[in-house]
Amino acid sequence: MNGNIAALFAAHLPYRDRVLYRHYADKAWRDFTVGEVAREVGRWQAAFRREGFARGDRIAVCVRNGTDWVAIDLAALGLGLVVVPLYVDDNAESVAWCVAHAEARLLVVDSSRIADNLRCIPGATLPPIVVLRPDAGETGKTVAAFLPVDGEVPRIDDLPRDALATICFTSGTSGRPKGVMLSHGNILANVEQCRQTAMARIDDTFLSILPLSHMFERTGGYYLPLAIGAKVAYCRGIAQIADDLLSQAPTVMFAVPRIFERFNARIRESLARSRMKRAMFEACVARGYRVASRHATMLDRLLVPMLRSVVARKVLARLGGRLRLVVVGGAALDPALARTFIGLGLPMLQGYGLTEASPVISVNRDDDNVPESVGPPLPGVEVRLGEGNELLARGANVMQGYWRNADATRAALVDGWLRTGDLAEIADGKIFIRGRAKDIVVLSNGEKLPPQDVEFAILHDPVFEQVMLVGEGRPYPVLLAVTKEADSEALERRANEQLGSFPRWMRVRRVIPLRDAWSVENGLLTPTLKLRRPLLLQRYAAAIDEAYRKWGK
Repeated sequence: MNGNIAALFAAHLPYRDRVLYRHYADKAWRDFTVGEVAREVGRWQAAFRREGFARGDRIAVCVRNGTDWVAIDLAALGLGLVVVPLYVDDNAESVAWCVAHAEARLLVVDSSRIADNLRCIPGATLPPIVVLRPDAGETGKTVAAFLPVDGEVPRIDDLPRDALATICFTSGTSGRPKGVMLSHGNILANVEQCRQTAMARIDDTFLSILPLSHMFERTGGYYLPLAIGAKVAYCRGIAQIADDLLSQAPTVMFAVPRIFERFNARIRESLARSRMKRAMFEACVARGYRVASRHATMLDRLLVPMLRSVVARKVLARLGGRLRLVVVGGAALDPALARTFIGLGLPMLQGYGLTEASPVISVNRDDDNVPESVGPPLPGVEVRLGEGNELLARGANVMQGYWRNADATRAALVDGWLRTGDLAEIADGKIFIRGRAKDIVVLSNGEKLPPQDVEFAILHDPVFEQVMLVGEGRPYPVLLAVTKEADSEALERRANEQLGSFPRWMRVRRVIPLRDAWSVENGLLTPTLKLRRPLLLQRYAAAIDEAYRKWGK
């Protein structure tokens, strides 16, 4: 059996008129058939062969989601080349470092802006750059000049399953990213493990939102639908998500929690003006969740159809009206957020994984969904608890190691088990994540607290847009908060109102209000929207020190 990931696409070649993708191009949505994609794959392969690229050579791709990304990826994988995906929103220095570390022989970038930023880095070691969407004044090599007019029939080389397919650089919340080496077999194993859950169907339409450089999207939103023949529509960008949901009406989405946190915040802001609407919404959520979790009363069963017709239908219509499930991963999901959408009638399933596991380790199921958990492990994935209750995972989907980093590989892989770095419990066959081993905040009195639990609770108040708890080695917690509110005492009161169920020593004693949002562009979020906690501590060190001085030691 051919162990090449590109064989997933080859299976569609006899059906050249089948639509696999929908993409916004030339100011309109249009479908792309198997035949059209195959033509582009053939053009890229002809160019790769002309350049003399050999099996194992690295091709770096810094391109936005779409059929171009797919064609480059399939062309490279088909020839046994190694794809190095990069985030288009990452800073130029980070992109350049990853390209040089991987010793890529070619770098394909989305725009002239990205190319210009890379060329301006002093001393950067860069391979030839091809610009996909050049500006009028582009002086470098463009895709029109690089690709031949006509390609060749897509070639899918026979590869062993342990052949290296990709080097994915973890976004890293501190320090240099590590290059995760995933083989064709690693990824194909994870695709099959996900497929066995039977959650994805051939008649589904996926809306691709997360970057394809993120393994969650690449495996779940690209290779999985390719394996079953489902269609994928490529979202134009974060700013257009609402419009694209309405126009494309997807049935399945893979997303990070932040997308639904924002959507939920807008819903609740609109409800704030009407006590009656707010009461009906809360009734729909509470009763609907009891029905979904099989704890409903007879009155719940009687009222939920009416409540969902009156309340939920209008809300879910904003998501296109056809969503039948959402899988959320990449960051921890607030159970209260999941219960809200489940109560409205939209199954929101929390999954869990790491790039090092290709990436999915576990996921809840529609018929057995416990929002506080990340579900049971996928078929073929073993899990157990190691020292200090660290979650360990083993399976054919676990990486080969880190690119040219033997020390990190030895630390992460122990007797075939992947050390996840996450603390967990396993109960009734489900995994419950209890925090990152390195993210636990230890106060100066020895009390330990998981910052994400506190942050989730505080974010229930929409006045807080982004928050981070501070307190390592300090006598009490302080909160950094991106908010439009300037009154620190009022913010402190509102934050602690959300912490009523927490021990009193977890209450925040000071809120530091901040105007400027944390983003990928300003370096305070990773490309997967995780907080870069060490950088945030460094950026606001003076304000944090002042907060503790003002309130005493």
